[in-house]
Amino acid sequence: MSRGRRRLVKALVVLGSLLAFLSVCAIWVERQALDTDDWVATSDRLIENETIRAAVADYLVDQLYANVDVEKEIEGKLPSDVKEFAGPVSSGLRQVAGEAAGKVLETSTAQSLWEKANRTAHEQLKAVLEEKGDTVSTEEGTVTLNLGALLKDLAAQIGIGESLAERLPPDAAQIEILHSDELDTAQDIVVAVKGLALALSILTFVAFAAAIYLSRGSRWVTVLFSGIGLVTAGFAVIVARQIAGGIVVDQLVVDASAKPAGEATWSIATTLMVSIATTVIVIGLLFALAGWLASPTGSARACRRAVAPALRDYVPYVYAGLAVLVCIYFLAGPSQNLRSFLTTLIVAGMAAFGIHELRRQTAEEFPDASFEDTFGRTRKKVVSAVREAKVGERAAKLRLPELRLPKPAEPEGEDVREPAGGAPPAPAPSHAAPARDEDEVRLERLERLAALHEKGALTDEEFAAEKARLLGGG
Repeated sequence: MSRGRRRLVKALVVLGSLLAFLSVCAIWVERQALDTDDWVATSDRLIENETIRAAVADYLVDQLYANVDVEKEIEGKLPSDVKEFAGPVSSGLRQVAGEAAGKVLETSTAQSLWEKANRTAHEQLKAVLEEKGDTVSTEEGTVTLNLGALLKDLAAQIGIGESLAERLPPDAAQIEILHSDELDTAQDIVVAVKGLALALSILTFVAFAAAIYLSRGSRWVTVLFSGIGLVTAGFAVIVARQIAGGIVVDQLVVDASAKPAGEATWSIATTLMVSIATTVIVIGLLFALAGWLASPTGSARACRRAVAPALRDYVPYVYAGLAVLVCIYFLAGPSQNLRSFLTTLIVAGMAAFGIHELRRQTAEEFPDASFEDTFGRTRKKVVSAVREAKVGERAAKLRLPELRLPKPAEPEGEDVREPAGGAPPAPAPSHAAPARDEDEVRLERLERLAALHEKGALTDEEFAAEKARLLGGG
């Protein structure tokens, strides 16, 4: 490549990595803010967290005492001679109500009310932001999370719930999510985010695809660095989440006692962001693996040799397997929408192009490769390893100092000479017998010598001399 083309390829890889970082953030905002199911799933995890549950319980108790004259309610229930104790009882009941609220929020009934309140609030918010209803106008009105049902349930649990619905003001236990004067800005942000999430996802892969296409002659390097760029972008999102969490909590949570709940809320609300970033990291690792597979390294060549027969002889099955994997990935994904479909389609197209290039490369490098070559070499290595292990085991029994015996230059047909004492010599191997490993032949002879030595047919000196002659190649 020319210098200008190399610079352009590098710039496209860097641009793709930056777009990947931004697309993760945009996708998270779109799904967390505009997908009701994701919103409700997050809210369910929030109420299951002990720190957040305690904060919500405190809020409900404060709302109860702010909107209901609890002391008067208790006074009306006490006998006339002890009505003066209504004040102390009310104060003590506040502490009991705090503990009761935590228990109430653990029940399935309360969590169902919490889920219903969040779903209703988000559907209202989504309708407003997408201008699908007239619930909130720019002149007046708010979008709120109404926890009034939970407040009534709490009041009933501590014994002051009769006719509470009539005495509660309309705005009791309501958390404001969006005010009317913020509507125009919020709607503009939603339109921008929805467009960005789709555009950035597509542009990310377009940048990488253009870089790979332009880097003819060294595409494996570009694929490898594209994978590194995606992995870097994914980890950068996770690091940015940690940094932004501290800033957001410090800015939005003024009360120091509420900061633990704020930190837990941020952590749970950004779990989806981590999930998306992890997906980007996995895709990056697959890119890096593809780059390595196409590289000229010895391990990559060996791997290409192994898959060459399948890529040559079973092409339909290879692409059918890719199609099955793509379908499973899309259907098992957390969301099935246009952005997810297009992103999956682009990734599948790049994977198909990679398989095509790998088929061409393996056809040039290993035109005659077969499964027998790969598995035959593997079988030979296994047999050799087993044989060597057996030889080592038998040598250890004879207490030989060396497992690998030197091979003679040419076998001369010599056999072990007749030792003193008239013992018969070891028979020479028949020419009709199949050829055996030289080490095995020598070990058999050594075993015979050892047996003769143990029987007393050979003296120590004779045994040592014969063993030295065999080990020396004689």
